[in-house]
Amino acid sequence: MRIGINGSDKLVQPNLDEILNDIEESEAAGFDSYWLAQGGLLDAVAALGLAGARTSTIELGTAVVPTWSRHPHTLAGQALTAQAATGGRLILGIGLAHKVSVEDGLRMKWERPIRHMLDYLDVLQPLLTDGAVDHDGEVWSFNGGGPRPTDDPPKVMLAALGEQMLKIAGRRCDGTILWCVGPATLEQQIVPIISEAAGEAGRPAPSVVCSLPVWVTDDPKPAKEFVGAVLKDYAVLPSYRAMLDIEGVHGVEDISLIGSEAEVREGLDRIAAAGATDFTGVVMGGNRDERERTRSTMAAANA
Repeated sequence: MRIGINGSDKLVQPNLDEILNDIEESEAAGFDSYWLAQGGLLDAVAALGLAGARTSTIELGTAVVPTWSRHPHTLAGQALTAQAATGGRLILGIGLAHKVSVEDGLRMKWERPIRHMLDYLDVLQPLLTDGAVDHDGEVWSFNGGGPRPTDDPPKVMLAALGEQMLKIAGRRCDGTILWCVGPATLEQQIVPIISEAAGEAGRPAPSVVCSLPVWVTDDPKPAKEFVGAVLKDYAVLPSYRAMLDIEGVHGVEDISLIGSEAEVREGLDRIAAAGATDFTGVVMGGNRDERERTRSTMAAANA
């Protein structure tokens, strides 16, 4: 299992220089990948494209760009530009987001999410691979194309938790990017469904990217309480609640990797054994020493 960094915690108070420095440091430490969510008003695709000039080997992924707010033609152009800037190291992760954010934030109606995603891929993927598409869909449409800055399309991965979305990810994409998913859910739900769908479609084995908070500490109780409080909303969002129920836990704090170096390593081993191909940790800590211990533990596990 490859190990990377999920730097989305830096979006709370986004500083572009700090994010780019963190990506550089992550590459120097030997991590395989670095991921950013699309949150707030910092553009994740643009930031990763900028990181291309300051790095050379680390994979750079979005986890994830919500589809509702960007036409697939727009996102195709952004992704191809970042792919060119990174020398072919971009992984474009996309996802539906949630009904509450779509309806309350974007003031758009949440409807036909599966049709929405199928149409999105029907426009996005041909533009990435061929530079042109003619698709008249129910939700998304586009007819046209143009010259691309690179003929090397980025991998496309899908945030998928439920059965229908996992099957789409397996049949159409390079894998899935996960949040709020522990080893039991990986083994019972995620890996079997996406792998079977990919096999039936004659596609390569899909990547399964698991992401969770990681916190090396000698005092895990307050750390778990903090994670539970900060991430409490995930325990009630329907799609994540369903995954936590499979895991048999209350909230994200119960599946986060929190504890000693040995306990974190054991948690990583369980995730790998459950079928994850990649793990990306959100590095946490109550002080600088704990954050450094956390990153060092992850880096040692990756080595």
